[in-house]
Amino acid sequence: MKTVKVTAEYTIFMRKDNRYAIQANGKWINADAKVEILKKEGLVKAPEPKPAEPAAEEASEEKTEG
Repeated sequence: MKTVKVTAEYTIFMRKDNRYAIQANGKWINADAKVEILKKEGLVKAPEPKPAEPAAEEASEEKTEG
């Protein structure tokens, strides 16, 4: 693994498969904590939420009325 950034709290690594790994105090950071650190450091972007599909909403309303 290649070291990307070292801070006082954690170390960010780039894995061979081009994904990130974060280690803090000898323990690996995962899940939401990992995502928040990567967003804070500017290494990943948050995905944009998908807009709700109005056609599906209208279809479900028609079924409940009839």
